[in-house]
Amino acid sequence: MKKKLVFATNNLHKLEEVLLILGDKVDLLSLKDIHCDTDIPETADTLEGNALLKAEYVYNNYVMNCFGDDTGLEIEALNNEPGVYSARYAGEDKNSEANMQKVLRLLEGKENRKAQFRTAISLILDGKQYLFEGIIKGKIIREKRGEAGFGYDPIFVPEGYDQTFAELGTNVKNQISHRAQAINKLCEFLRSI
Repeated sequence: MKKKLVFATNNLHKLEEVLLILGDKVDLLSLKDIHCDTDIPETADTLEGNALLKAEYVYNNYVMNCFGDDTGLEIEALNNEPGVYSARYAGEDKNSEANMQKVLRLLEGKENRKAQFRTAISLILDGKQYLFEGIIKGKIIREKRGEAGFGYDPIFVPEGYDQTFAELGTNVKNQISHRAQAINKLCEFLRSI
């Protein structure tokens, strides 16, 4: 029998991506499916902390098995910023275009363009907490390229590729991405119990 899990996110792009990665392995419910319209606060100073805050909110208020995630873009030359502040790097309105422009501006003249995306997933299953992580290394290019994806995808080129996530498209991204790695670890764990 498939596990029923709530994914504690209001981000439709993330939800679609996770649904594509999971396929039919899990019966995935969104916050909307459980009638939760709360914008769960992300007040922790780590990705792991924010992922746990989201999962705990759903578990404590709805008593349902669930997982929360948080993802950050960590850029070596910017002391691993924007990191936990990736969604709000250029302001509280979570504007992806403004976030990308800020990164490109801060990296002007810098040769070191190394970066990585990191996803932390916190699963709460029958009251127990588990943590999964996915990392993909790459670099930030000097201008946006591509139409697919979301967030920083048009300026991030993963190692081993010469196209951005936005150029590679969702099929390739969902096989190699930080989120795919973390979700696959989550699935392997669920299959093992």
